[in-house]
Amino acid sequence: DAEVESSSKKSSFKFDNYDKPIVLLGLSSEGNELQRLALSLSASLVGNNPQTMQSTLDKLERSQGALLVAEDDDDEDNEDAAAESKASDEQQQQQVAGISLSAVGLDEEGPFVLDAGLIGELIREKTLSLTSGVVVLDFNHAAFHNKEFEVDLIRALSSVAKQLYEELGLLSVYVNVQPDDADSGMSDKAKERKDMIEKDVLIPFSDYEICVKNEGTADDSSWDNIEWELQRMIGRALLAPPVVGGTGTNSADLMMGLNTFFLSLSFPHVEDASPYIEQMCLDVDSMEYRVDLLQAAKDYLTKASGDDDSCNDKDPRFDILYQQQRLRFMCRPNAQRAPALPFAGSGIIDDALPIVYTVRTAHQAGTWPDDEEGIKHMFDLLELGLRSGAEVLDVESAWDAKLTDKLMKRAKDRHTSLILGSHHVVGEEVSMDEAIELYRQCRMDGRAHGAKVVLSINGNDNDEDQLAYKASIAAAKMDKPEIPNIGLILGEDGSYSRILNPRFTPVTHETLPFKAAPGQLTAAEIMAGGLFSGQD
Repeated sequence: DAEVESSSKKSSFKFDNYDKPIVLLGLSSEGNELQRLALSLSASLVGNNPQTMQSTLDKLERSQGALLVAEDDDDEDNEDAAAESKASDEQQQQQVAGISLSAVGLDEEGPFVLDAGLIGELIREKTLSLTSGVVVLDFNHAAFHNKEFEVDLIRALSSVAKQLYEELGLLSVYVNVQPDDADSGMSDKAKERKDMIEKDVLIPFSDYEICVKNEGTADDSSWDNIEWELQRMIGRALLAPPVVGGTGTNSADLMMGLNTFFLSLSFPHVEDASPYIEQMCLDVDSMEYRVDLLQAAKDYLTKASGDDDSCNDKDPRFDILYQQQRLRFMCRPNAQRAPALPFAGSGIIDDALPIVYTVRTAHQAGTWPDDEEGIKHMFDLLELGLRSGAEVLDVESAWDAKLTDKLMKRAKDRHTSLILGSHHVVGEEVSMDEAIELYRQCRMDGRAHGAKVVLSINGNDNDEDQLAYKASIAAAKMDKPEIPNIGLILGEDGSYSRILNPRFTPVTHETLPFKAAPGQLTAAEIMAGGLFSGQD
């Protein structure tokens, strides 16, 4: 449904048949990141068809401050924004590859902000759609450089962001630009403005977030990865929502299918994995991003506690997101087993290896604190996983019901990530009946798309290493619809459980200097073990 609801009703982003423009909001550095991403995304959404873009540009006129920018415009200083926004005969003849519709601009009378109601009218008239331009809300546009207008511009543009997100239901992405170069071109004043509005505007009025450091001003090919990541994120966001027990492109049946494997990274810094990535990608279907094992996660806790000033100059939230992107970029040229991701009807992305986003708590074989404050922060980081467009979100099933319900509702209403309900029993044995109930608990009241139960045994005299597998089969018969069940036993005594487990098995790799967990096998060992033991 592409209709725009009236401002008196609160709209929401609709996945199916979405045909409204994408919104990018944030603050650019001198790399002009938001506009460049908008132009690139606009071009890719229409299949890089200049004729179609030209036709769209012909329909759009400067109205109440709309700033239209064709891809080959020179807009470095934005001082000539008024002239550039006029659709001159010469500009109409350009080969237009993409359209960026800026909601803030400058003309001879000073700065202006485009009315959200006008954008709504353009959507209603089908002039603005998914494939006819990207709306940009840059809170570091040249119009902000005049201190006299800064406060009013922040207020006006924030109001537009709120209306586009809440009332018009537009898919909004926060482009989080944070150069680590002192000469990056983002002034201290802009950084202060970003800090001031991030929690109240940039995050609340967006569903997804992409991080940029120095790529916008770099002289290498790193910018290509940023453009690719935004396309991947939009492709992911526009998938049909996953259905519990369903099949198809965005389903646990495919992602967690038979003989699929994911590799759990246990490095404190993602870059530490770079020497092994090429070989690891040959054998696995997904990478597990263990947030709790990152140094950035420790910094996040330190900063949240407020007891230590050592992290005051760090932004661990940004670092957690950025390192996940780095993992994707490192896997990209080696992603031989990546599934095909449809991209808004204009193509296929086939080099995005899926990510399993995990924050594992201390008493469930992880390191994240599981006291009341720790669990609260864990759910904050899980929401960050949704914002990153993670393909699979591992959600432990044992924690606060209200926080769990809030996360699950957001996942269902605003995102397309698959939910993997999980529970680990560490250091004690459970009965068959208790194991079955854990699988049922991991269904998360029918909201999880897959269930993962990991058990402990004290010995293996009576085939105890088959407990998780047998419980998974019994549990699958008790509830409908059926979802993938993953059953493992911790430790060296549980190695055989990894051969028995038919779907989405965590593995190590022979090139790694250490295993993420005792008893882990490589994908090759599991496949060989299955053949030897007669497992399908």
